[in-house]
Amino acid sequence: MQFTDKLTLDGAIRRTADGYGVVSAKVARGGNVQLYLGSEVGMNDKATVRVYRPESEVFKKDAIASYAGVPVTINHPKNGVSADTWKDLAVGEVGDDVLRDGEFVRVPMMLRDAKAIKAVEDGKRELSMGYSAEITFADGVTPTGETFDAIMSDFKMNHVAIVDQARGGAELRIGDGADKWGAAPITTDHKPEEEKIMTLKTVTVDGIPVEVTDQGATVIATLQQRLADANSKMSTADAAHLSAIAAKDAELAKKDAEVDALKAKVLSDADIDKRVQERADLISVAGSIAKDVKTAGLSDAAIRKAVVAAKLGDAVIAGKPDAYIDARFDILAEDAKKTADPFARVVADGVQQNDGGDYRAAAEKAKHDRNRSLADAWKGTDAA
Repeated sequence: MQFTDKLTLDGAIRRTADGYGVVSAKVARGGNVQLYLGSEVGMNDKATVRVYRPESEVFKKDAIASYAGVPVTINHPKNGVSADTWKDLAVGEVGDDVLRDGEFVRVPMMLRDAKAIKAVEDGKRELSMGYSAEITFADGVTPTGETFDAIMSDFKMNHVAIVDQARGGAELRIGDGADKWGAAPITTDHKPEEEKIMTLKTVTVDGIPVEVTDQGATVIATLQQRLADANSKMSTADAAHLSAIAAKDAELAKKDAEVDALKAKVLSDADIDKRVQERADLISVAGSIAKDVKTAGLSDAAIRKAVVAAKLGDAVIAGKPDAYIDARFDILAEDAKKTADPFARVVADGVQQNDGGDYRAAAEKAKHDRNRSLADAWKGTDAA
């Protein structure tokens, strides 16, 4: 931001042979607090602002170097001094021998304009610096115990103005030799809007370059940062929302898979009938092999194992895999089937001769015995 400020010249003007005026000035003091109108530093909600000027900033090498060569003007130019306006505005300049004098910055000044020298000799003796600086708003207390609302840094001088009344008041004028700086009082005659240098900055808004004041640039930068923060929060929220949707989709997919698995386990009517028939056949075969085996509540594999154990003994199946037990059960089932059908048994064993060598008679007898067994079975069914 651009500011104007007070300074003091020690002693009267010394004239050169050419009529120029030479003076020495204490132009700044480090470590003090100065008062500014809130509107001067971009705090329109406050009437005045106490601004701290740390010694480390006032006496910084770059800040000291910026005094050398700046022009001297009569009153503050509206927009400061530049190469385009120097010829019309300058009445002198600051020399190169800028140095620290205790707590002050001291500079030599050369007044080259006769009217300006006469104005000073006639009483226009107060001085005001025009410079740019950065303002950081922060409450605090200086090492000497003064409270402040903001800190000033990165000083860069633009010009020195000879004015009727500077920010520091009448006691700070050419030739007063004052060492006391103090906090600068703001008087009713002071017109900061006339002393403040307004410079324009180019700010890009949505790709369009716009020239604004320092204060406007600060406001725009603040708004742009808020917009960036809002966009960042929106992006974070969108990412979280998409993540939640993805998680929900995964959960639904898992549920669908579970439903499909359950559907696959549901048997059709035909499957149920087939399963019931196979179970009934297994129980029937098990009963024909070992009548005393209890099948209720047992799985198919358990029924086969119980039948083999009952028929052959536990030792036969001890440590044997299911495939072995199933094979032994199938053998027992075949044997039981032969035993239950006399005719099949005779055929399987081979037709034996009777004592008279009559093969036909033996076969007929076996056929007769089978038919009688079937008849008995049918009778039993009818009786049931």
